[in-house]
Amino acid sequence: METLFIEFFQNTGFALCDYRNIIMIFIGIIFIYLGIAKHYEPLLLVPIGFGMLMGNIPVFQGLGLGIYEDNSVLHYLYFGVTQGIYPPLIFLGIGAMTDFSTLLARPVLMLLGAAAQTGIFITFLGALALGFAPNEAASIGIIGGADGPTAIFLTAKLAPKLIGPIAVAAYSYMALVPVIQPPIMKLLTTRKERLIKMEELRKVSKKEKIIFPIISFLLCCFLAPAALPLLGMLCFGNLLKEAVVTERLAIAARTSIIDSVTILLGMTVGASTQGNVFLTTESIRIFILGALSFGIATACGLLFAKIMNLFLKEKINPLLGAAGVSAVPDSARVVQVVGQQEDPTNFLLMHAMAPNISGVIGSAVAAGVLWSFMS
Repeated sequence: METLFIEFFQNTGFALCDYRNIIMIFIGIIFIYLGIAKHYEPLLLVPIGFGMLMGNIPVFQGLGLGIYEDNSVLHYLYFGVTQGIYPPLIFLGIGAMTDFSTLLARPVLMLLGAAAQTGIFITFLGALALGFAPNEAASIGIIGGADGPTAIFLTAKLAPKLIGPIAVAAYSYMALVPVIQPPIMKLLTTRKERLIKMEELRKVSKKEKIIFPIISFLLCCFLAPAALPLLGMLCFGNLLKEAVVTERLAIAARTSIIDSVTILLGMTVGASTQGNVFLTTESIRIFILGALSFGIATACGLLFAKIMNLFLKEKINPLLGAAGVSAVPDSARVVQVVGQQEDPTNFLLMHAMAPNISGVIGSAVAAGVLWSFMS
């Protein structure tokens, strides 16, 4: 009887567990807490957090349970991550739920989204200096765009073994936008600058909104053909939204499709963080570089807005530059919150959506450029 009990215990997760599994389970619980209690991107952090719990239950190799076993269910679900299938579907939903009219109303704000992508290339150089291979450095740099799907897509193509830490880092920093960005915004702007009020945006015609996704797709993809899967789906989703006659498809894209894919992507990315695979010095360096990348991207957007004001007759509020990272719409909301802390009557949200949308397009183009060069 005692022998049977010992054999049973040896087959349980308690006997197979090591300290790395415990650490990752604890991190997963923190993610779930932040999503539920603090409302930090709950649609991302809750699936990722629970995925971490699933991925760190110790199991025997060969039973077809672990995410890295070829015949497991989790491995088949993870296929959408490793082959870059889920990110374009996420972009389809984002396009179908995003109004591009703010970008069309004042196109000059598009430059702020482009400026924020500087952080991607600065971090790329920093990762190279730290000894990462060029393809790995490119995947780490894209974290600065604060765009989880783009980071996963590029990493799946260039550095598949780093998908776990890069995806978790990208989504972590996206969720922590309300924590990370405000100190940088206040440090790099004066109170006088934060009080600048923006003029009311012009009304954009329906024809402009229909033409824009077609023209922007053609221009961006001729410039960076490797961005086609992401930008194609983003612009197609937006066209479905604006065309009106395809409203049923637009509703499906921005509800059932994006929700289903978000669940699968978040859960499998979380499950990929097995302690023995995830807890390495390489992962720690990726998290540090990712934080620097995100901070640099935010700073570049803010500083470029201040430079633009040297030449513009109608000044823009430099806070809008922080929305140049592509964490849609969280970074735009942070701009609104910080602006209203100085003046409750200052409404910057709709203006901030212009560089925010531009940042989404810019990070996808940057990913396409890096992919084409690394290939």
